[in-house]
Amino acid sequence: MPETQAAVERPKAVTFKGNPVTLVGREVKVGDRASDFTVLDNSLAPVTLKDTAGKVRIISVVPSLDTPVCDQQTRRFNAEAAKLPNAEILTVSMDLPFAQKRWCGAAGIDKVRTLSDHREASFGLAFGTLIKELRLNTRAVFVVDQEGTVRYVEYVKEITSHPDYDAALAAARQLV
Repeated sequence: MPETQAAVERPKAVTFKGNPVTLVGREVKVGDRASDFTVLDNSLAPVTLKDTAGKVRIISVVPSLDTPVCDQQTRRFNAEAAKLPNAEILTVSMDLPFAQKRWCGAAGIDKVRTLSDHREASFGLAFGTLIKELRLNTRAVFVVDQEGTVRYVEYVKEITSHPDYDAALAAARQLV
């Protein structure tokens, strides 16, 4: 991703507990080509968007799995995963891969793939979810089709609120 795109700041794009925060990275819109990124899986192996090509991807972005709404969001997508053939659900957070692995084991998460953006904030910069003030990713959901085109986008306005699960899932179902 060119540095100029990563340097884009969007002040007051969302709020955290009612306080406006700045998102870094350009705002992704429906119809955009999804930017590639590099995150780490639970075994510390790098994962890119290209690694999941050919499938519909629901990318569920959470600040930290160890918080109630993030926990519920990941559990909800895990429960829905079996109903979406030829789709992959990726949960991206700044949590360390070790913490993600521990959390998944404790929560029984086995259908969602958790990915850590901690090392480079590559995903956050590519998808415009990096919170400048906190170095966490904001809550968001993206649906990317088999060819890499973004088909659904939701940046949740208040980070402590849930995303619109039904709308994201409906967008994914239209593609599988």
